[in-house]
Amino acid sequence: MSLRLAVVGAGAVGGSVVDLAADYGHRVVAFADSSSAVVDGDGIDAEAALERKDLEGVVGDADPDEALAADYDVLVEATPTTLGDAEPGFSHCRRALERDRHVVLANKGPVAERYRDLRRLEADSGGRVLFEATVGGAMPVLSTIDDYGPEHITAARGVLNGTANFVLSRMAAEGLGYEHVLAEAQDLGVAEADPSFDVEGTDAALKCVILANVLSEARDGPEFTLADADVEGIKEIPGSALELATEDGRTIRLIGEATPEGVRVGPRLVSQHGALAVTGTQNIVQLETEHAGQLNVSGRGAGGPETAAAVLADVGRLDGT
Repeated sequence: MSLRLAVVGAGAVGGSVVDLAADYGHRVVAFADSSSAVVDGDGIDAEAALERKDLEGVVGDADPDEALAADYDVLVEATPTTLGDAEPGFSHCRRALERDRHVVLANKGPVAERYRDLRRLEADSGGRVLFEATVGGAMPVLSTIDDYGPEHITAARGVLNGTANFVLSRMAAEGLGYEHVLAEAQDLGVAEADPSFDVEGTDAALKCVILANVLSEARDGPEFTLADADVEGIKEIPGSALELATEDGRTIRLIGEATPEGVRVGPRLVSQHGALAVTGTQNIVQLETEHAGQLNVSGRGAGGPETAAAVLADVGRLDGT
């Protein structure tokens, strides 16, 4: 069954969803950035919209509100993550759910900062909310938790930011300082011009907050936001600390941990040959289960096509519901 998608957000992820939707058997009927939109009930010309965005900075001639008002089955919310009130992403979700439409999130804000508000809207709607792409890009972390039952998962921990992991693994492998490796990462496009969201641990913490909310909800526990997380980044780690760790057969990684009781993110010593010592931009999540031991899920934790694949996997789960 082909579902009609409205994609809001024209960055790497939203653009990749528009580009790849047809490969998954679905039709994009509306596509919006912050200042424009293109809407066509028969399906937009994805190539033309993406080319126009690249050349002119807009996707079409319509107002973004027309995309939200379009006749679609699934809203794909791929606008940039915002903190606090999680706007405008949260309002986009509200509008879709009030129309009994499904929502698939790539935007972490609504599920990290207003999880219970979103769940209440979902409970009153004929639509569902799925958000696999918010934790670990292409990695099937949330679907694995769902398959096993979040009430049977006691903790989730791992490496959840590729930029920070690239910096730490390069520092360890080459004996280079933080500033040198960060500049290299920026030159390669692995780090943003302003890398603070990644290197200060905020991005990893948001993902862990989402995981903690899922685990806590299954136990009728509290709701978490970023303000509840204990977060430390990697900026203050000297190269000498990595050298000392290597001499002891260990290394340092930015590790996030989510449990039904809360969230911690910070640099941790891990075995140099252990599962958590992934290198480059790889991510990994370890799930501690009550009955099945430890499960490891690893892969590309970011990237436009990779994250879009997770979005479209969620769309596939909605197919026929």
